[in-house]
Amino acid sequence: MDRISQSVVKKDHLSKISGRSIYVADYPPEGVLCGKLLHSTVARAKVKGVRLPPLPEGYTWVDARDVPGDNNVNIVLDDTPVYCRETVEYIGEPIGMLCGPDEAKVAALLSQCKVDYEPLEPVLDLDRVFEEEFETGYQEQAYLEPQGMMAEPEEGGKMFVHGSVQCAYYVQGAVMRALGAAPGGVHVLQDVTGGGFGGKEAFPSILGCQVAVAAHKTGQKVRCVFDRREDMEYTSKRHPSLCRYKIAVKDGKVTAIDCDVVFNAGAYSTLSAVVLQRGIIAAPGVYNIPNVHVSGRALKTNTSPCGAYRGFGAPQTFFAVERMMDHVAQALGVDEIEFKAAHLVKQGDLTSTQGRYHFPVPLSAQLEEVDKLCSLREKHRLYAQPQTGRYRRGMGFSWYFHGAGFTGSGERDLIKAVAKLHKYADGTVEVLASNGDIGQGVRTTFPKIVAHELNLPLEKVYYNHPDTARVPDSGPTVASRSLMVVGELLRRAAIHLREIWADGQEQEVEEHFKEPDFMIPFYLDKFQGDAYPTYAWAVNAIEVEVDTLTGLTKILGAYGSFDVGTPVDYNIVMGQMEGGYLQGIGHASIEKMDYDAKGRIRNNSFSDYLIPTTLDVPKLECVLHVEQYPDGPYGAKGAGELPLVGATAAYVSAVEQALGAARHPLNKAPFVAEDVLAELGKEVN
Repeated sequence: MDRISQSVVKKDHLSKISGRSIYVADYPPEGVLCGKLLHSTVARAKVKGVRLPPLPEGYTWVDARDVPGDNNVNIVLDDTPVYCRETVEYIGEPIGMLCGPDEAKVAALLSQCKVDYEPLEPVLDLDRVFEEEFETGYQEQAYLEPQGMMAEPEEGGKMFVHGSVQCAYYVQGAVMRALGAAPGGVHVLQDVTGGGFGGKEAFPSILGCQVAVAAHKTGQKVRCVFDRREDMEYTSKRHPSLCRYKIAVKDGKVTAIDCDVVFNAGAYSTLSAVVLQRGIIAAPGVYNIPNVHVSGRALKTNTSPCGAYRGFGAPQTFFAVERMMDHVAQALGVDEIEFKAAHLVKQGDLTSTQGRYHFPVPLSAQLEEVDKLCSLREKHRLYAQPQTGRYRRGMGFSWYFHGAGFTGSGERDLIKAVAKLHKYADGTVEVLASNGDIGQGVRTTFPKIVAHELNLPLEKVYYNHPDTARVPDSGPTVASRSLMVVGELLRRAAIHLREIWADGQEQEVEEHFKEPDFMIPFYLDKFQGDAYPTYAWAVNAIEVEVDTLTGLTKILGAYGSFDVGTPVDYNIVMGQMEGGYLQGIGHASIEKMDYDAKGRIRNNSFSDYLIPTTLDVPKLECVLHVEQYPDGPYGAKGAGELPLVGATAAYVSAVEQALGAARHPLNKAPFVAEDVLAELGKEVN
């Protein structure tokens, strides 16, 4: 194992395990107004007015009329309002905020607020087509800490906003716009953050604007922390999808593929445009197919806006293409694994966007690694035979990639990342970057890289939670980019600092992102070029046993080989692989979320929205396969999102095989116990 890969105790371990970490809800309540949102109770309507109860002194109502700047949250298309406009577009849309010193009193007053609606006809479903379709549903991020933001007015009309966030500079830009403020008028700090998985990429910009407007009006500190039901019902989810695939085959080889990708965006666009981009890029899978046509749309419905979730559009389309290739192989009467292997891309092949796979594609070797873990080929052939009896088994398989970094020219033209190191006179070094630690460990791995290059003890290098008033914009904590892109900037900065090191002096160095020379320019208007500089790769196999009496499915084992380049800390990376894989299995098997006929999310607590635990997958084995990326620190690539992407296809494939369901191909996820019983009903009929 490389020296850099050897595991260390995480920098924030002791503060979190001891309970000393300060989350946004932990700040003392003295002098802080509690803010609670009045949410729409209808999916689509004109808001004719809000009838407020008499408000005691010190209690304030805040709505769109109080936004001093632009009543649009700066995300991508900027169509999400800070507070609702003339209409509401989904159940849960914030109409206004009630602020006051006593939380119970605020809640009581809020319950007396009455909204006069003029109902409008909502759109709740995607248009359906009647051909081969693949459907995936919502997935809730289920982070440990719910959404929470706090705004504090400062001297000179400035505003300080902090809370549970992934991307501090995103929030700063949004609040500046809402307040009509200059960059120096707003600064944003990431507090200790209890998980994100994409759910705290864009939503904190919305909530941050709402508390900032309230603090601007009242002149006091305002904090709003969601309870769990509020969080699950009204915040962003993974986009449901409906994909239609067509494949042409000649002489046993796939010669053409046509993919129509439709995502349910919800009431506002938020991040749907870029989520759709990644879904489209992944639509043909890891296969070298001569003729590819992909179209995609994200459609508005009057439901909760969808947004970022680990995998960012790729799990939906990889599910579709992997299932489609399975079904084509079954129709041709050939083994699915061997059929897929015959179509694999290799180094030098064109990507779906006319870029290149510039580096080795290790999937064949990873397949062998997984085969050794679980006898994949042998069990896949065995379980393909007709089965009878109450308990039946299946072995599913998938392979896939995840592009590392922002799509296309985003790193070069939009983010333009900058990272700094500040050496103090006592020889300690502070990392200055804007990437937030949301559990993935950058407060440990960033200092580890710097300490390694400076030959310093790890305790001499530290990385605080970013504050936009102190740190440069190294880009958001998204797209599996933090370690690969920003970690490499810090490695180069550390080399520079080592070269100019002067004992007893304060020194500062900075590094700017530079796109690798080998990149084929990406043109968004043509959607052509290198979508990513490199890719992380994975192979998954899942073995199941289905109880045909109850419909329940037991996972006998889940196995994976993951190539994320060189692990900068082995334990941290393995934790990401195992945790992400388990999340993907949840999306495949039990995390069913839906809305009722009025458009309200039905599963709004952990009693009726299930997430998997280690007891659900007692045997989960992951191995790392290392293909080094020369432009990442020590060969590291993006790691955070990869492990989730392929689990859905592998699980549903296993259930299909257990049920002998080639007669009735399984094309939806999650595939829950009720779906198993419905499938068995077809068998009886």
